[in-house]
Amino acid sequence: MASAPSDPRPVLGRVDRAGRLVAADPELATLQMEAGSTVGAALALPQVAAVARLARKLGIPVSRPALAASAKHDIDMWVRAVPEGEEVALALEGWTVRPPRQARLAALLGGDNSTQPVAEAGEWAADSDLKLTSLSGSLAERLGAEPADLIGQPLTRVFRLDENEAGEMPLIAALAARHGFSGQPAIARSGDPGATLMLSADVIFGPDGSFAGFSGRAVPSGDSATQPPQPSLAAIDQVLNEALRSPLDRIIDCAERIADRADGPLRSDYAVYATDISAAARHLLSVIHSMSEDTGQGHRTIDLAALAAEAVVLVEPSAEPRGIRFAIEGDESLPASGEERAVIQILVNLIGNAVRHSPAGGTVTLRFDRTSDLASVTVSDEGPGIAPADQQRIFERFERAGPDEGGTGLGLAISRRLARSMGGDIHLESAPELGARFMLILPSA
Repeated sequence: MASAPSDPRPVLGRVDRAGRLVAADPELATLQMEAGSTVGAALALPQVAAVARLARKLGIPVSRPALAASAKHDIDMWVRAVPEGEEVALALEGWTVRPPRQARLAALLGGDNSTQPVAEAGEWAADSDLKLTSLSGSLAERLGAEPADLIGQPLTRVFRLDENEAGEMPLIAALAARHGFSGQPAIARSGDPGATLMLSADVIFGPDGSFAGFSGRAVPSGDSATQPPQPSLAAIDQVLNEALRSPLDRIIDCAERIADRADGPLRSDYAVYATDISAAARHLLSVIHSMSEDTGQGHRTIDLAALAAEAVVLVEPSAEPRGIRFAIEGDESLPASGEERAVIQILVNLIGNAVRHSPAGGTVTLRFDRTSDLASVTVSDEGPGIAPADQQRIFERFERAGPDEGGTGLGLAISRRLARSMGGDIHLESAPELGARFMLILPSA
């Protein structure tokens, strides 16, 4: 276990251009190993690595407070990073060991699985796209297959995931917050169909601290009585408000001050960057609101065309590297009845999907239409299209158009739910090799 240095000297290390910890004093080397990495591999202490990256990017010494986690303690430290040629020299000072801070959000979302039963448990693991990476022989036998036949399959192709007694799906909250979960009902699609299992899992983190998937267990539903109760939506909303909304509000306020040049003259390109940061933070805030609030309330008149333009700005950074262009057809203003945050979330998802499936140099077209009762925006791409047999399935939770698709399969399901909560819907027209056209329909205003 990493402990405080025996003398007050700084703990030293060096990070190369690729972010690898190439040299380290014993205390830093121990922390690196307890984080699941080694000297010579990527620096696995996220806050320390972030200071090193910033120093390399700016080309100047940078000092920041940081927190690192050892096997049993948290360690407060002051990190000084100094660029030296192709490497960054690290000096860790003020090394203070303290008890680990309780992860309130993890506790609420079921991250502590210590009370779960392990008898007769089948083990499984999945990557960040929920594709199985390992499966125990006992669980494979219950599923009526060999482990090798199921490795690489999406978790949702092996199990049908159901809601729990509270009408919730713990895996959704776990994916959103990158935390463990428990009490997820699942029915095997083969082997012993109809037999319900209870899935639970802990999070797997990559060497750089990013979310890398789940390592889990599966027990027959009758053995799950000792699992902790799932949190209420009100409790989750309270913690989300404390943990995410307030910091995002501060980010938006600071970015808008920069963009408005409130603190003095500023280069135009920096002001544009600040505007993009503000827009992205507002979108993330809208996603958080839609996860925890009743979007069916507070409908008002919105401009569907203006919100679509805002969504395009959010998606443009992923379109530009591949030369994908946007074409707009129809009215410059399109009044509709809806909720602004929910509409932006839907459009970012639809436009982002269109960009992702378009060929390099292709065009994503947005067309606005209205009738006496309805207003709509259609997002069309020039991609491979969607087979008729899949056109309803992809709106279900955890379903994707193809086995090689990335993501969690939640975007379209959430988008349709939001659209219907506003009295509208999402329609799809597509055919193989003819692209896809997703239409968001809302009541006219």
